[in-house]
Amino acid sequence: MQKALSLTQSQAKAIARYIPNNAVLSDLARFFNLFSDSTRIKILSALAISELCVNDISVVLGLNQTTVSHQLKILRDAGFVGFRREGKIIYYSLTNKYINEIMLTGVNYLGF
Repeated sequence: MQKALSLTQSQAKAIARYIPNNAVLSDLARFFNLFSDSTRIKILSALAISELCVNDISVVLGLNQTTVSHQLKILRDAGFVGFRREGKIIYYSLTNKYINEIMLTGVNYLGF
C-alpha cells in the first residue's frame, strides 16, 4: 500500500485560504436547506415557468392552499420568491434566475 503524500505547510495554507469562513458556510447551509423540501422544490419549479397566485399553485401541484401559503412564506422570507398585488390577488414569482439554474443543475447531476 502506498503512503499518502502530505501537503507542505504553504500548500495547506494556500488551500485553506479558499475555504469559506464560518459565516459564509452558515449562509450556504441555510441556502441549500431551502431545497431540502420537495414541496418547496415543486413550488419553485412552477414559479420558474410562470408567475402564479396561491390558488393556481395549489391547483397545478395538487396541494392545499394552507401548505402552499406556508411554503411561500418560507421562500419569501429567504428572498427566493417575490410578489406583486393585483387587487385582492397576490402573484408570486422567482426573484432570481439562478434559483432555477441551481435546480436544473441538480436535475442534470442526477441524470434526468
